[in-house]
Amino acid sequence: MRIMRIEIRGAEKLSFREKQAVVLKESGFSNSEIAVRLKLSPSTVATLLNRARVKGYEVVIVIPGSILGVTADEDEDDE
Repeated sequence: MRIMRIEIRGAEKLSFREKQAVVLKESGFSNSEIAVRLKLSPSTVATLLNRARVKGYEVVIVIPGSILGVTADEDEDDE
């Protein structure tokens, strides 16, 4: 079984730290949890996320059909 994949369209506009913060935020982590994970202050995380929003990006979550029960696992090997 494959897990979901997160793609950030417009990622080339974001710094490495902004990308880290965005991926964690889009994965459901709170700013406080992101801060602990990245060893930053919560205010720094908020700043990173605000800067990323201003630069503009789009998050696309790719979920294999087998996870949703709409295709067989064998179909996923063709990707």
